[in-house]
Amino acid sequence: MAVKVGMVSLGCSKNQVDAELMLALIVQGGYELCADAQACDVVIINTCGFIEDAKRESIETILEFAQMKEAGKIKAVVVTGCLAERYREQVAMEIPEADVVLGIGRNAEIIRAIEDALAGKRTVAFGEKDALPLEGERILANEPFYAYLKVADGCDNRCSYCAIPLIRGDFRSRPMEKIVEEAKRLAARGVTELNVVAQDTTRYGEDLYGRLALPELLEELCKIDGVRWVRILYCYPDRITDRLLDVMAREEKIVKYMDVPIQHVSGRILKLMNRRGGAESLAALMEKIRLKVPGVVLRTTLITGFPTETEEEFTELCEFIRAVRFERLGCFAYSAEEDTPAGEMDGQIDEEVKRRRAQVVMEQQYDIMEEVNRAQLGKTLTVAVEGREGKLWYGRSYMDAPDIDTKVFFTSGRKHLPGDYVEVMIDGVEQYDLKGRALD
Repeated sequence: MAVKVGMVSLGCSKNQVDAELMLALIVQGGYELCADAQACDVVIINTCGFIEDAKRESIETILEFAQMKEAGKIKAVVVTGCLAERYREQVAMEIPEADVVLGIGRNAEIIRAIEDALAGKRTVAFGEKDALPLEGERILANEPFYAYLKVADGCDNRCSYCAIPLIRGDFRSRPMEKIVEEAKRLAARGVTELNVVAQDTTRYGEDLYGRLALPELLEELCKIDGVRWVRILYCYPDRITDRLLDVMAREEKIVKYMDVPIQHVSGRILKLMNRRGGAESLAALMEKIRLKVPGVVLRTTLITGFPTETEEEFTELCEFIRAVRFERLGCFAYSAEEDTPAGEMDGQIDEEVKRRRAQVVMEQQYDIMEEVNRAQLGKTLTVAVEGREGKLWYGRSYMDAPDIDTKVFFTSGRKHLPGDYVEVMIDGVEQYDLKGRALD
């Protein structure tokens, strides 16, 4: 009887891709994948170690499965991912219940580690960060009609608040031909939506080709038969070029959606973050994107409560949001991370103040989102079906990325499968989501 292996992957889409590569290795190794944790022999927790809340979730999840192991419900607990890589021996020492602790540079050794764990041998192993596998077969962990396409790993931006370079290492692009080959394999399996990701997607190719090659890559992806939507996530403001915007506007398969995390708008705060620009230059960039890509949906991510952020600078941020009116927005209270320059800065702000400011931003964005949604009333949107909830089907339009954005709920006189594309007339708004009826 095959040994059953389950996985819980936490954190971002890039970490999910790492998990999917490991899942394929596990199947190739003769193990059976299992969705029900209580029915598994081995559980892998692919952790996130980015900010405090994510670390807490990772640790709580590890301890939950450690208790199941102690109760005899599972045989082995395996810890991989960013928390394991960032804290290495500390994780191994403080969580002795973990039978395996693998750094990202040892993901390729997952089969041997599982075998040793089942034989009663503990594995604690770390390698070079650039040994993280970026190529190989994947088993998708989401609905099979969409996939994340990771074009690079690591980061060279060195934002002062961010631990990603410490965890993932320097930025390194995948060869374009390898990415296109993977995209073709995914399309052959029925994937119709490619979500292009990296820590800094717009930097793609700079290290390999000496130029920003994302526009060229996007053109190649749009040539692939079967691919219907190509979405770009994690765009760094300084590297959004005219060429990129021209390709976005011209290529029908590229959804008119751009994720541009700006973090803040105060020039002083951005300088402390080791980022460039300010409110004026960022507003000009958003205006330029909207001018060159008509109908584009802009998404951003913000940080409140960065060290020394004043009430005046927070007010400037709120005023900027009201003026620019992002269609999609996420906001996080600043998390002071060990071994980052910002974590050592004077002027750390009280946790309650940081969270209150984040809440104010999201309450303000709710009003903007309501206006954005009401502007869709009477329009027809193409919706990628994800599933059914009660009597309503639901999915995403071009305006919504997987996992992080909103949904479109709709009625229909016929049955649908995940991955179907349906024309939906929008006739209602419910909080952040849209409602409508399929034009059957």
